[in-house]
Amino acid sequence: MSIMEYNGGSVIAMVGKDCVAIASDLRLGSQALGISSNFQRIFPVTDRVYVGLPGLATDVTTLRERFRYRVNMYTIKEEREIEPETFAHLVSSTLYQHRFGPYFIEPVMAGLSKTPSGGYKPFIAATDLIGCLNFAKDFVVAGTASAKLFGVAEGLWEPDLEAEDLFETISQTLLNAVDRDAYSGWGAIVHVITKDKIITRTLKGRMD
Repeated sequence: MSIMEYNGGSVIAMVGKDCVAIASDLRLGSQALGISSNFQRIFPVTDRVYVGLPGLATDVTTLRERFRYRVNMYTIKEEREIEPETFAHLVSSTLYQHRFGPYFIEPVMAGLSKTPSGGYKPFIAATDLIGCLNFAKDFVVAGTASAKLFGVAEGLWEPDLEAEDLFETISQTLLNAVDRDAYSGWGAIVHVITKDKIITRTLKGRMD
């Protein structure tokens, strides 16, 4: 078994019309043994940027604190909030610094970036464990159920989904994909980021 799969868990981010969603399952395991059904994998970076960290649980905690520190330093130096694109490159450089002894995490980022006209544009990205960035216009996935997530998301996602439709699409994608993966599941959490508010909902999933 790969060390990336040791604790299980999956994350997905999707783009909608002037909104973006990021969701993860809630299972923490030690291989096939279930340990917890409320393990947090998605963390707020700013009011408009969230990051999901699927992979080894110890590195989830370490990287969360490292990103928090680096974002705080950026905010103090630049005297402004970090934009999603900038945060994506911060994540990439942090992981690449440790490429010879990497963190076993494949981050997924979602947020709304400001446009010059004053509006907001949805942004999603993911990286591998050494920080190779992957930008997408539709959705990005990571974790032990990533192959299943790709399949379901390809079938369900449509362009320009409104916030409620995007919530429904990402929820159905995640719940149906993790049901086919032994290392993910046990419920889910979904964050939908719009320009006015952030909607967070916890979903019940199969517990077998």
